[in-house]
Amino acid sequence: MSARGVPEVVVDYDMCEANGVCEAIAPEVFELDDDEQLHIKAQPDSDTEQRVRQAVASCPKVALSLRE
Repeated sequence: MSARGVPEVVVDYDMCEANGVCEAIAPEVFELDDDEQLHIKAQPDSDTEQRVRQAVASCPKVALSLRE
C-alpha cells in the first residue's frame, strides 16, 4: 500500500494484451500508447481507487493487481 493509504496498481506486462478495458474505466490512471503498450500515468488516489478496482476486476487477461 502506498503512503496515501491507497493500494498501488501492478501490471504483469507478460500477461497484458492491451485490450484497453482498464483505460476505458480509469483513463486518469491507465494509458495505451500508439504501440499499444500500457502505461501507468499515475497511481490511484482516493478519487480513482474505486474505478481502478473495477479495472483490475475487469481485465480479461488478469494482468492487473493491487498491492495493498
